[in-house]
Amino acid sequence: MTGPHDKVWAHAPGKLILSGEHSVLYGMPALAMAVARYTEVSFQPLGLGEGLKTAFENLSSGEYYPLKLLSQFKASLDQRFDQFTRGELDVHKILTRPDDLAVYTLASLLHDSLATPGSTIPGIGAMYSKLAPGQLASRSELPIGAGMGSSAAIVAATTVLFENLLERPKTLEERYERVRFCERLKHGRAGPIDAAAVVRGGLVRAGETDIAAPELPSDHGLLTGYGWYWVLHGRPESSTGECVSAVKAEHAQNDALWQRFGDCTTAFLTAIASGHDPDDAISENQRLLEMIGVVPDLCQTFIRQIEVIGGAAKICGAGSVRGDFGGVVLVHLEDHDKMAHFMSGYPQMQWSALRLTSTGAAMGRAPNHSSDEASP
Repeated sequence: MTGPHDKVWAHAPGKLILSGEHSVLYGMPALAMAVARYTEVSFQPLGLGEGLKTAFENLSSGEYYPLKLLSQFKASLDQRFDQFTRGELDVHKILTRPDDLAVYTLASLLHDSLATPGSTIPGIGAMYSKLAPGQLASRSELPIGAGMGSSAAIVAATTVLFENLLERPKTLEERYERVRFCERLKHGRAGPIDAAAVVRGGLVRAGETDIAAPELPSDHGLLTGYGWYWVLHGRPESSTGECVSAVKAEHAQNDALWQRFGDCTTAFLTAIASGHDPDDAISENQRLLEMIGVVPDLCQTFIRQIEVIGGAAKICGAGSVRGDFGGVVLVHLEDHDKMAHFMSGYPQMQWSALRLTSTGAAMGRAPNHSSDEASP
């Protein structure tokens, strides 16, 4: 049982898009999985002061947000988003501090609580049910801005944490909508796939209007961590929002192109659900991503080298429209020794076996999966 000054935790998994990034924004299905790597968020009441202090590991040096100004803070970010939608502000200028997204999530929950008939203003009071001055902290196993859902995970974990503290529990659907609503500030337009994966867990197929949870054979490599890997091919220089905007400007009206993406996603899902080889679908998806200009040349070269040794690979996420690095790369290669030998030539790159987690955002500390690491 927790006391009034105890630290309370929540966590959410990362995600990896297996097929359909970008095209999901144009009505095509996307396939993603919740990854057994996590972001944790904690809150500890401090008793003194009138604000919220942040301590986000590997993200910022910390910020201070007065509680009485959270509503004003939310309104200012909503106004910036409106400026973005009118073409008056670049997407990467909506959020000005790394900590803003998590605090905006809290502010939006408070706003909804105040709008609920019969609710009281959350303030200094019973620490376990009302918002008090304190420290909001976070740590993450997910690389930032590389296609593994780091922003969706922190929104989902923050949502679950303060649902509990404010005694405002949400359904999975409400939580999913919350993550999409808040993530729009980060990406300009938040598709369904990130929110669905981090909130629900498991394998997720997201269409324009529906979300499904396909099943895999019980011995599938995505469940066991065998034959599937993620590689961090450097952090992209351009943000997800910038990539989405660039692709929209060049390809938004190309219905035939987006249909090819959709067919590729269907082929990928059919292959893994039946236990068949998905390599052709993976490679086709990669070529399509190259066509829309989101795979830097150096990343393309890296992927071709994986194909030469018998594997298949693709970027997973928005990619990048400038620089050399493409973010996270999905690799399918049955021979682990061959993969390890290949990656020994890239000691600067982080990589690991890829394993699906069946659970989404939840209260408590994240499971410890450090034994799954394939590299330091």
